[in-house]
Amino acid sequence: MTKASDVFTLKNSKGVEVTFIARGGQVTGIKVPNTKGEIADVVIGYETTEGALAGDAYFGALCGRYANRIVKGQFELNGETIQLDVNNGPNHLHGGNDGFNMRTWEVEEVELPQFAQAYNLSLVSPDGDQNYPGELTTIVTYGLTEDNEFVIEYDAVSTKDTIINLTSHAYFNLEGAGTGTVAEHELLLNAEKFTPIDGEIGTVTGEISEVKGTGMDFTSAKKIGETLTADCPQVKLVDGIDHNFVINGYDGSLKLAARLEHKGAGRTMEVYTDQPGVQIYTGSHFDGSEKGKLGAPIEKWAGVALETQIFPDSPNKANFPNATLKAEEHYKHTCVYKFI
Repeated sequence: MTKASDVFTLKNSKGVEVTFIARGGQVTGIKVPNTKGEIADVVIGYETTEGALAGDAYFGALCGRYANRIVKGQFELNGETIQLDVNNGPNHLHGGNDGFNMRTWEVEEVELPQFAQAYNLSLVSPDGDQNYPGELTTIVTYGLTEDNEFVIEYDAVSTKDTIINLTSHAYFNLEGAGTGTVAEHELLLNAEKFTPIDGEIGTVTGEISEVKGTGMDFTSAKKIGETLTADCPQVKLVDGIDHNFVINGYDGSLKLAARLEHKGAGRTMEVYTDQPGVQIYTGSHFDGSEKGKLGAPIEKWAGVALETQIFPDSPNKANFPNATLKAEEHYKHTCVYKFI
């Protein structure tokens, strides 16, 4: 049996290392070289495993059964109204009070030809867990390629019709964790539209809007700081970015979702996914009260999460992508973080 504190590491010949623990499949470190060969850990978090277990349990974790928010924690499925935990203001967030990020996953190293190293993480969520219908069996593969791609592949199957939306919640800082904010990072999104949020609802309205003419426009690369300080109502609602972006031309194939770069640090990361959306979150709730890597306070905007997924509140929005998983059918999701 895997223990919550068990630590696993993926390595390739280029000096990239991905470290994670069994609790939540939590990615606790990703060390990557820059253009000069200098190594830095580019995910924010804690110096030790003990710190990770005691600290923010979303850092680098697998979130589910439904990542992101569901309004009032309610949805209808097959004519039945289902009530989930309300754990984020008036809404359900990331699977509830005891989501997948809090579970100990079984971890097994596997040999797959496309990866320098790989592990399978498995979890069985019983029927009625957090009030979700169906026994859900999930297998997540963490793989690292020789092309510096950290690949996350999700596969899940349920015994009953249910809803699902899984994601990984790492916060990236390409200058290195503990070195400051992501304001100087340049972000490009393959997204001409986004889903606006409403302060009273606490999440999306169901509207799909053009980014053009708003602070949400990253169709050309620009510094994140330009948006963080923009006179934009959507930015002011969350003191930064906490929004779902609609990936252009979604058709279920693997597409570029985002490109993040810090020119000064000499590091670039591309994000690819076969999902319809990517949630960008700049960590506005960090207040410096916790110490992270390098002994530095984890401050507001210390990292940016790029969470590939189905849209927030999709079970309640007919115009959003379908989040229903039929009994015995397979949910599939691939996300690639490629370091250049």
